[in-house]
Amino acid sequence: MRALVYQGPGSAELQERPTARLVNGDDVVVEVVGTGVCGTDRKILLGRFPARPGVVLGHESVGVVREAGPQVRSVVVGERVVVNPTLYCGWCVPCRRGATNFCRHKAGTEVGVDRDGTYAEAVTLPERFVERVPAGLSFRGAVLIEPLACVLSNVRAASLTFDDTVVVLGAGPIGILTALVAARRARRVTVAEPDGYRLERAREQFAHVVDVAGRDAAEAVVKASGGERPSVVFDTTGTGLEAALRLIDDGGRVVVMGFDDTYTVPLRPLRLTNRGIRLIGAGDYRADVFPVAVDLAAELAGPQGPGSEPVLERLVTHEFPLERYEEAFAALGGPTHGDAADGGTAGAPRYDALKVVIRSHSGPVGADGWPVGA
Repeated sequence: MRALVYQGPGSAELQERPTARLVNGDDVVVEVVGTGVCGTDRKILLGRFPARPGVVLGHESVGVVREAGPQVRSVVVGERVVVNPTLYCGWCVPCRRGATNFCRHKAGTEVGVDRDGTYAEAVTLPERFVERVPAGLSFRGAVLIEPLACVLSNVRAASLTFDDTVVVLGAGPIGILTALVAARRARRVTVAEPDGYRLERAREQFAHVVDVAGRDAAEAVVKASGGERPSVVFDTTGTGLEAALRLIDDGGRVVVMGFDDTYTVPLRPLRLTNRGIRLIGAGDYRADVFPVAVDLAAELAGPQGPGSEPVLERLVTHEFPLERYEEAFAALGGPTHGDAADGGTAGAPRYDALKVVIRSHSGPVGADGWPVGA
């Protein structure tokens, strides 16, 4: 089968790999329909997130069950499923207390990082890491379930209340999903973004959007808010913590969401203690969050008003076949372009897309984006 293989920073190659097959009795072989391009994939190619050379990339995947082992009970051949790529053992101490996101046996199990992922024609996973896609959920809605699980985990960690004012740094797919989820509870949500394309997309969804191109992000947001500072800041860029700490109000919470292994910030603990600031990292999502994301995706994928296009549908702006993976990454600034080191604007990539999907399935599809007959 064809698979996109990571060669090292700046390099990936489409190769022929052995066809995915059943290994254990509880295994499921998923014929991959498509995989969303995650910011983590791009950071891997930039050398800003560690991955194993030789691994098949990709993890935000949906597909159709092609084979199921004799012990499999929850799905059957032919069903549409979404992949939960956050594997866990289930028996270590963190897993037994429910913290599956901090499983102590993750080495070799991170799908698309150090275990073969889903930029391929098929993938094999244990049954418990595939979930049925709700009836009627389009392909474009389903492919956003995994990112939505990431967002839910971080929004939960912030313990939002109806009194909170929220700022989301970054209007990429994760930023927009974070703002959508936060807006279901918080009093007001503001999105800050320097890129022109993403600003336009954010303005289609939200009333409070701040252009921070060429400006200090913290100062620009405070000015746009009439001098008020938010009680919660989500940094979805991975490079905006310094701006978030200057932006947050006393007693507020800063949630660090983005991944960038090269970004560092000098931090004086007194800055947190004197101002009562809570700095939060949620880690991966727990196993119980994923089914919630499935249900929420089904809800968000419905029309939000008369004649309106579903919210999730609008986030997926581009689809490319597997062999055109280079174009897919180029639409997101390319795998070798630099990012702004401060979450601001200098050196940041220019985007031509919001959510990009790489399709492994090359056959005809229906109006819902799923393969005909699936």
